[in-house]
Amino acid sequence: MASERASRKAFLGVSALHFAASAAVTIVWCASMSAMGGMPMPGGWKMSMAWMRMPGQTWSGAATSFLGMWAVMMVAMMLPSLVPMLWRYRQAVGRRDESRLGRLTALVGVGYFFVWIAFGMAAFPLGVALAAVVMQFPEIARAVPIAVGAVVLIAGALQFTAWKAHHLACCREAPGRGRTLPADAGTAWRHGLYLGLHCSHCCANLMAILLVIGVMDLRAMTVVAAAIAVERLAPAGEHVARAIGAVVAGTGLFLITRAAGLG
Repeated sequence: MASERASRKAFLGVSALHFAASAAVTIVWCASMSAMGGMPMPGGWKMSMAWMRMPGQTWSGAATSFLGMWAVMMVAMMLPSLVPMLWRYRQAVGRRDESRLGRLTALVGVGYFFVWIAFGMAAFPLGVALAAVVMQFPEIARAVPIAVGAVVLIAGALQFTAWKAHHLACCREAPGRGRTLPADAGTAWRHGLYLGLHCSHCCANLMAILLVIGVMDLRAMTVVAAAIAVERLAPAGEHVARAIGAVVAGTGLFLITRAAGLG
């Protein structure tokens, strides 16, 4: 129907604007972080400035700045794979007043990204603590390149697990085909949380790669975001996820070999 086509066009247009804005801000922030450089560490690697305070900055200010960057970055990275889920939600709710449907869809998105912001809230103190440890103990700092390779290897291996397949299937199908959902704010919020929880479980291993490679590294961010989108949107997503796992695991082995001086 013409009204449905118009609704879909408007929905995709708004989604594209949000993606473009978040991607632009993320690129600017990444360029700013790149200009600062990293702190050279024993072992021949550099510590990301994302885990450090700027001169005169409090830790609460640093955490707020990180979460702001993280939230915008998550929108840029995850929105392409979230859009189909939001559209399925709109279909499950059924025909409603367009403005009300838009508000409910936005609430689903807020619930979804709330989960990812909580993920960032957990990641920041952990990253700060690990940064403090490696700055204090040079022998641990020298082992970081091998540890990074191990994290990447494990992340690749997790792509082959039933756990990954389960959460990926939930992300690809939610809400289930033919299912209807009540058109109320509470259901929209809970559905957003549901999507966010499954998505964060599904993508945790790939996000771990981003965190250890460089949380504000634009190249790593692009590769991880592309991997997440492809395994969600491509046909036969489970097979795609395994192919990604093979590439990631191979990369992890390469990083370990190089760090150990065997390559």
